[in-house]
Amino acid sequence: MSAENRQLRVLSVLPFAVMATIAVADVAAGSSLGFLPLVAVGPAFASLVGGWRRTACVGGIALLLCLGLGWYDDLTTVRRGSMIIGSVLGVTVAGLVAVSMRRRQEAELASVRSIAEAAQRVLLKPVPRLAGHLRAAVSYTSAVTEARIGGDLYEVVAAPQGVRAIVGDVQGKGLEAVETAALVLGAFREAALDEADLTQVARRLSRSVDRQLDGEKFVTAILAEVSAHQVTFLNFGHPAPLLIRDDGAVELPEPPSYALPLGLGAHGAAHPELYRSEFLPGDQLLLYTDGIIEARDGEGRFYPLTERTHLLKENDPETALETLRQDLLQHVNGPLQDDAAMLLLRYR
Repeated sequence: MSAENRQLRVLSVLPFAVMATIAVADVAAGSSLGFLPLVAVGPAFASLVGGWRRTACVGGIALLLCLGLGWYDDLTTVRRGSMIIGSVLGVTVAGLVAVSMRRRQEAELASVRSIAEAAQRVLLKPVPRLAGHLRAAVSYTSAVTEARIGGDLYEVVAAPQGVRAIVGDVQGKGLEAVETAALVLGAFREAALDEADLTQVARRLSRSVDRQLDGEKFVTAILAEVSAHQVTFLNFGHPAPLLIRDDGAVELPEPPSYALPLGLGAHGAAHPELYRSEFLPGDQLLLYTDGIIEARDGEGRFYPLTERTHLLKENDPETALETLRQDLLQHVNGPLQDDAAMLLLRYR
């Protein structure tokens, strides 16, 4: 059972548990200690979960309990008993109003979530599970609770020249970062199919981003092209890719020199240089954002990604990537401080 389900179960039984405890305490202590007014706490808790029928039902039970305990405490003819019953009725009515407002907010939130999910399907489309001789899987974990999309981006395109992929990280967060991610992905999807050379893809992508980004905004990104037993990279200031060989050996291919991120072309930055590595049957390529390697545990230690590559041994790449993601969350033992995206490519 998840933590959320346990919390809902506790909130569901809480009004009845509170009223039962108060009733027992009132009977045991008598009217001198004045436990009876606390019965109104039951209807107050009832409005936290469930609908208006449940809240009204709890309010009715609380009212009957007040009448019974009032008779037992001989408060039926005094002003105090009337005030207690009035407080229960008042809290119940307030709970019904709260339920109505909560249901309206839940409906609005559900509408916003459906729009976010539609935006995610447009912005971060599911990558093809099979692309040429590759199997692909992705994982995306947002640092914002309940968010579906953020500033990290990924895409896989099966072009005539080979399978082309991008993983990037937009500076900043929020809707502005999502807008920039959409810009980069749109330019890459078009260029990856049109351009014959990966360098031309990068130049076209760079021009598009430089033209539309303002100020000091930028996007770190890595482009990869897999063809004919080799993978070619272009790195725009992004963390090095992770190559896991069939025998378990781990490599971090580094470029001859790192280029500035996308969007900083106005500073006279040189274009990134191509660099290549073998990519043979049984090998795996993991592209990721810095939200993975910069995730810290309670003692401030970074996530040791290169020491966790054995978690990618599952036959199904999606299962393997989810295993790695769960290990990352256990390392942090709390919410991530940055979005975390991973793209896994396997040579079938």
